[in-house]
Amino acid sequence: MDLNTARKPMKPYRILIADDHEIVRRGLRVLLQGREGWEICGEASDGADAVSKVMQLKPDLAILDIKMPMLNGLEATRQILQHEPGTTVLVLTIDESEHVFREAVKAGAKGFLHKSEAARSLKDAVESLQRGQEFVSSQTWDRPVEGRMYDRSPVALVEVGRNRLTPRELEIVQLLAEGKTSKEVSSLLGISVKTTETHRSNIMRKLNFHSVSQLVMYAVRNNLLRVPQEP
Repeated sequence: MDLNTARKPMKPYRILIADDHEIVRRGLRVLLQGREGWEICGEASDGADAVSKVMQLKPDLAILDIKMPMLNGLEATRQILQHEPGTTVLVLTIDESEHVFREAVKAGAKGFLHKSEAARSLKDAVESLQRGQEFVSSQTWDRPVEGRMYDRSPVALVEVGRNRLTPRELEIVQLLAEGKTSKEVSSLLGISVKTTETHRSNIMRKLNFHSVSQLVMYAVRNNLLRVPQEP
C-alpha cells in the first residue's frame, strides 16, 4: 500500500460552549471532551461573546444557554446563523414552555435540550446533530401534556416533495406533536386506534421521519401548533 495515498484522519467535530456560568461550561466540557472525534474549540460567557467566537472559530456546533447577558441565546442564534450558516446550534434551557421551544426553532436552532437532562442526553443530542438530524429534549416532548390549546380548523395541504399530507394527516401531526397518544388522538377525532396508527405510519413515511422529535419540528415550522397565550 502506498503510504502517500493513505486516508487522512477525519477532521474533528468542533464544538463551542456558551454559558454565563463557568461551572456549567466546565460541566459541559467534561461531558463532551472524552469523546473521540470531538473537540471543544472555544467557550463564551455571554451571547455577544458567543457570536464573536463563532465568527472567529467557525465551529461545527455551538451550544448556547438561552438566558445569557449582553445577548440572549435566541438572538445569538439568529446572529450566528446569519453570519455562519454552516454552524449548527443546540439550545440549552431550564424553560420547558412551548413558546421558548417555538422561538428557538424559528431562530434556527436544530437542537433543544433541557439542562436537567444534559448529564444523560447531551452526548445523544450532539451525536444526532452531527449526523444532520434534529434533537428535542425528552422532558419537553416525550411526556403527556395537558391543557394545551390546538387549532381544529381546516388546514391547507402542505406539499412535501412529491407527496402531500391530507387535512386529516395534518390534524394528526398537530395532535401527536402536542403530546397526545394514539388513543387520545383517536378519541378526539372519533376514529379507531388502528386508523390513527395507519395515518401515523403514512405520515412518517411521507415525511421520511423516524422520531417524534422530527414530527414536532415539522409541526412548529409549519405553524401547526398554537402556543398558549401568556396570562
